[in-house]
Amino acid sequence: METTPFWLAEPPPELEVAATDSADVAVIGAGITGCSAALALARGGLRVRVHDARGIAEGASGRNGGFALRGGAARYDVARETYGADAAQELWRRTEAALDRLESMAGEAFRRTGSLRLAADDEERAEILAEYEALREDGFAAEWRDELPHLRPEFRGAIFHRSDGALQPARFVRGLARLAAAEGVAFQQHSRIESLDALEAEQVVIATDGSGRGLLAELDDAVWPARGQVLTTEQLDERLFECPHYARHGFDYWQQLSDGRIVLGGFRDFSILTEMTDEETTTEPIQEALDAFLVELLGRMPQVTHRWAGIFGLTQDLLPLVGAVPGRPGTWVAAGYSGHGNVLGFMCGELIAGAVLGREDPLLELFSPARLLVSG
Repeated sequence: METTPFWLAEPPPELEVAATDSADVAVIGAGITGCSAALALARGGLRVRVHDARGIAEGASGRNGGFALRGGAARYDVARETYGADAAQELWRRTEAALDRLESMAGEAFRRTGSLRLAADDEERAEILAEYEALREDGFAAEWRDELPHLRPEFRGAIFHRSDGALQPARFVRGLARLAAAEGVAFQQHSRIESLDALEAEQVVIATDGSGRGLLAELDDAVWPARGQVLTTEQLDERLFECPHYARHGFDYWQQLSDGRIVLGGFRDFSILTEMTDEETTTEPIQEALDAFLVELLGRMPQVTHRWAGIFGLTQDLLPLVGAVPGRPGTWVAAGYSGHGNVLGFMCGELIAGAVLGREDPLLELFSPARLLVSG
């Protein structure tokens, strides 16, 4: 049984070692946000150095379910009520554009499959019907599906999001790192940063999502670590699922890869208190729940080849923190994607790079760290 994520089975990239004696910007975290930000900063003319306690994409970016979804962590109708109609529309439009850019850069690491947001019971059906109607009212493409013959009858309908896709996240992030290195970005892998004071750079970008606790006390209070557990099966001969599926408000999620493997994750609500942790290990209760659900999906128990855990960051309002850290001149953050880091993390890496470079953007107001951080 492999405890290394399936996504990380491919060999890591061999990057040319660039000079690291000085940098305009130090980025902490070599995941999707850090590599996206580093690439954009370097293309903006700055000298960039990226630090990671492990290797490229070996944190949350290589440990998730491989979904690439538009929007945020909140349902669209809830986002309209919570953040305002204009802000919700802007966020959804921008993530759709980010998906297009991701597709153009990812090559074979990305498949434009669409996704199914499923209703697991009548209550969830009513909720996602409200989301579907809100999306259609505001001109966003969405399809309602009542007929789900490939699933057991307990599922009560679904929204099909045609623009979504499936991602080999580690391959994509490592591709971003190669592009960044070609622009002169220096990567210091296996370089744990214990204190921001140790970094010799005019600007610092914290891009650790739910990891990196201890760097800033105020950030620890605003971004809560949560553990997601995932498994991968052997290759199956039958094609059962054409796109990523998710149900129960995203607590259950699965997809079938092009080689027939099933990637299944979630069920952290079965032990929600123990899963609010930054301990990156699998546990019996969650893995047993995954196994039981796998049998329900397939009618049998296939061989499981990989089991792993990853840590992501949750925020109180389900929006990321992107921008300047209050009271910390020269310190920036892009983190807290609430389980939607593959597209949001890529987009927010570019967004934080633009902020460092002095560019204004309407999303920076929505994502402002000042809303949740108390000045240190």
